[in-house]
Amino acid sequence: MSDRYSKVIGYFAYASPTEIVCTGKACVISGSQRAMRDYISEIDPEGWKKNTIKKTRFGEILRGLQLGAAYAFDEESYAKFYLIARKEGLPVAEGDFKKQKSKNFRFFTVQIKSL
Repeated sequence: MSDRYSKVIGYFAYASPTEIVCTGKACVISGSQRAMRDYISEIDPEGWKKNTIKKTRFGEILRGLQLGAAYAFDEESYAKFYLIARKEGLPVAEGDFKKQKSKNFRFFTVQIKSL
């Protein structure tokens, strides 16, 4: 397994194994713990108290993608993910966060299309 699989991409948050901080159908990955706390506070002002914030690594995200999960990256986390994903040969798009922000979105969502 490549050392890339152990590289920290960002942070995710959960209240329980089935309650993960999401934007609809995509798990939020933030570039910092502070950013994740801010995202949680916007969604649920008291939510940061019940959520656990943990690091997530490239290998964990890749396994999730292979299982059909979708991930909503903020700009900082996507920059890390994108570089490694391209090196691993994944056909991911360059994140256009300027365009996303113009549509009032802050996340760039990635999901592997099923064949």
